[in-house]
Amino acid sequence: MKQVLILSALSGMLAVILGAFGAHVLKKMISPDMLEVYKTGVQYQFYHTFALLAVGILMYFKQSKILKWSANLFVIGIALFSGSLYVLSITGIKMFGIVTPFGGITLITAWILLAIHCSKNIPAN
Repeated sequence: MKQVLILSALSGMLAVILGAFGAHVLKKMISPDMLEVYKTGVQYQFYHTFALLAVGILMYFKQSKILKWSANLFVIGIALFSGSLYVLSITGIKMFGIVTPFGGITLITAWILLAIHCSKNIPAN
């Protein structure tokens, strides 16, 4: 749980740094289309950083293997999805775009596991 919360904080910090780098440095170096690809990576990193933070908070209240898997998949998904977009936009090597859907599937699976945990462990009103 503590590691998940620390990873979410570091991922959020990294997303801010990468967003600022894109806004102030990369915009002068890459095409507007590739800058949009980069921005998508930053946006999705932020979205899933918040999800990872939520998983860490839930883990504080109740440990579960499903939450642990969800956290791991959020971390892997961020690396694959956003990471591939960062590399694609900076290098222009389209082969890196092949990795992006695998990151997306990983993130979707993490969300599914989070939903399963919540459906089993959070009482209905």
